[in-house]
Amino acid sequence: MTFQNSYLQRLEAVLLTDKVRERGEKIILCVAIGSFVIHLLLITLTRFGLFGGEVTSELLQDPIAAIYTPFSFILIYEVYLLVFYLPQSITRYIGKQYEIILLIVIRRIFKDMGNLELTTDWFKSADDLQFTYDIVGTIILFLLITVFYRLAPRPSCKIKPLEAQPDSIRQFVSLKTGISIALTPLLAGLAIFSLSRWIYENLFSVGDLVAASRDVNQIFFEDFFTILILADVFLLLFSFLHSNEFSTVIRNSGFVISTILIKISFSATGLLNVSLIVSAVLFGVVMLWIHNFFNRGKTKAIEFKAPPN
Repeated sequence: MTFQNSYLQRLEAVLLTDKVRERGEKIILCVAIGSFVIHLLLITLTRFGLFGGEVTSELLQDPIAAIYTPFSFILIYEVYLLVFYLPQSITRYIGKQYEIILLIVIRRIFKDMGNLELTTDWFKSADDLQFTYDIVGTIILFLLITVFYRLAPRPSCKIKPLEAQPDSIRQFVSLKTGISIALTPLLAGLAIFSLSRWIYENLFSVGDLVAASRDVNQIFFEDFFTILILADVFLLLFSFLHSNEFSTVIRNSGFVISTILIKISFSATGLLNVSLIVSAVLFGVVMLWIHNFFNRGKTKAIEFKAPPN
């Protein structure tokens, strides 16, 4: 067990430390700025017809769509933060899932701005309606995420160090750390594979290197949330090692259902897509509120890197 803990600590030092997070933040910022400039350059070259033929990609039609690219890299960093915070707090981990789906919706808004039809028949245009759904959905999601974090337990200065915690808590923290370490290369590999496949599929389209053969909003993130569902189920099962308290089990089960609803939303479009996303986050918020209400009056120690938080 000592060897396992030592091995996990070495891997954690390589992948999940504040120093690594800060370095990654700087790298992502530079990449995001660079990708934004490159995307603008591609749009300019497209307008001058330097690619030859007609380019149909929505991402090369309007300069506003260029914001889509840096947002994509910011989303990748948010994925890393989700993995980073998992060992510390399950509620923070779930909150990051909600932040990611909100950023996906915002990114879609930037992509779809170039398709808007500014006419009096606003509600007869599918693109205009999708834009309206996304705008309203963004406001609601931002509000729900704010409420979620208000409901989430806050770390206390009275927290005991991890070494002073019971064996069940330390084991659960080690399990969460192990899941985070496993997720890091898995999600990185998935991101590289998804990007490579997307580029490969479109190399065969004349003059359309970055035209999507499928909805670009589904690239990586549909598979990403599938992986999260599996991770959430493992967390739910492993949480029994720490506590079989009724309210905690129900809350964590609710978080799994919330993630499943987000995954299902990728198979829907229009109003149904936004409704599923909002319903997923609302369900998580309500489950957390009921959990807190159920445990009101009880003395609960909020442990750093300890469940159920």
